[in-house]
Amino acid sequence: MHQALYRKYRPKTFSDVCGQDHISNTLKTQVSENRFTHAYLFTGSRGTGKTSSAKILAKAVNCLDPHNGDPCNECENCKGIDNGEILDVVEIDAASNNGVEDIRNLRDQVEYLPSKAKFRVYIIDEVHMLSKSAFNALLKTLEEPPAHVIFILATTEVWAIPATILSRCQRYDFNRISAEIIASRIKYVCEQESYTIEDNAATLISKLCDGGMRDALSLLDLCAGTDTNITEKLVAECAGLIGKEHLFKLVDIIESGDAPGAVNLLDELYNASCDMERLMNELISHYRDLLVAKTAKNPERLITGTKEDILRITEQAEKIKFENILYCTKKFSECLDTMKKGTSKRVAAETTIIRLCTNELDLSGEAVLKRISNLEEKITKIAFGGETVKEQRTEQSKSSSAKPEKEKEPVHKNTIGAELKKFTKWAEVLELIKPESNMLYTVLRGSVAYIKGQYLLIDANNPIFAETLRNSEEHRNTIRNIVFKITGEKYRLGPYSEKTAPKQESKDRLDEFIDKFSDDITLEE
Repeated sequence: MHQALYRKYRPKTFSDVCGQDHISNTLKTQVSENRFTHAYLFTGSRGTGKTSSAKILAKAVNCLDPHNGDPCNECENCKGIDNGEILDVVEIDAASNNGVEDIRNLRDQVEYLPSKAKFRVYIIDEVHMLSKSAFNALLKTLEEPPAHVIFILATTEVWAIPATILSRCQRYDFNRISAEIIASRIKYVCEQESYTIEDNAATLISKLCDGGMRDALSLLDLCAGTDTNITEKLVAECAGLIGKEHLFKLVDIIESGDAPGAVNLLDELYNASCDMERLMNELISHYRDLLVAKTAKNPERLITGTKEDILRITEQAEKIKFENILYCTKKFSECLDTMKKGTSKRVAAETTIIRLCTNELDLSGEAVLKRISNLEEKITKIAFGGETVKEQRTEQSKSSSAKPEKEKEPVHKNTIGAELKKFTKWAEVLELIKPESNMLYTVLRGSVAYIKGQYLLIDANNPIFAETLRNSEEHRNTIRNIVFKITGEKYRLGPYSEKTAPKQESKDRLDEFIDKFSDDITLEE
């Protein structure tokens, strides 16, 4: 019978555990110096080495000839623990043994001395599944355990563990394993199994497994069951990545506002046995990828898929506004909540997507912001006499440059006498910000800036601007560095407010409208 790869290549020593050096080194030191504790808590996402490390620790503390804290795997105790002959190491699945009686039985057993090993070790997997009464029963034993007993608790949901239990354990947090380490391990296993694998295939597997080595080896096993020559295309097929064309189509339909087209496509998917709840999850994941492609400098590191998929996602993201991505993601999440309340999944999906196609039906703040954003884009494309607003302003500036007098910027004195004047090079700043941070550029799009003493005051209508400026040192440094690059001056940043607004003579409302949006056009282009 074929042995699953994740079992065949399960770590046997701390040195074999991938990506958890911060934990392995500590445990090895404790074993080698004989100062391990009575209760451990291993927490982290699935497949990161919690149970494997617990078994290794159980062998290490009972090993007759440990090597620098690692079990030798050759002595009688190590072999007896591996093959199950030594009953002093007990593994308990709390998912199926979660009652108070189960823990009471365990509490009675711990009083007995080990029969062959040095210590009785109890590994309680998925410990968060224990009932409240079971935790209370376990608490007394953890508080005053016999000297010959060690408890190792493992969980993926540490937040569900009572604080009284946490305080009595030495806690170790297992990180998600990096894609590079997983890909390297995948190649090693393939070499041992005489499989051939493309570098792109190993990379794709490492991205798909979400930081879990067990999931990565299981997917490799699945691919090898089809063909031992493992390609990127084979991995995509086995992982179910093929056949995502409907997601790209739906996004394009929503962006174009084609409600009839959306209904027809949903009908086709429904008749093809597509589960509407799964479709909503897929759309949320797809819009997440669009958001990453639009904001991250290296989106290919954060998006799971083939190179062709990532290229298509990047191209599609360029056509969609940042606000629209956030708005659609929120609506699909709300649709999922509606489905879980018992509403017809098909009706919920159709209603949500139709609303997205015709968002004038939605009066929420997010929908209004989306419509305003679309309106701003249309205004920037308005032509006056065959010329865009920006072209008209360019021609006006050329003609005005021949005049001896310059147009004066509006100025205003604050309480300490500093002038407030418009920062005329803000458009250049935005153009340099865009390749540095697309997200920051999106937040600042349509903004203007003023100089007041040593301050650069930014006037942005985007509702998340103030929070972005306040909470992100990286974005503040980006703005400051680019302004310094252009002007040679260092400014402190701040938001523009009405208190510092320059007093101007009243003008016609239409002139104000044209001035406002012509400024926006200059910045965007």
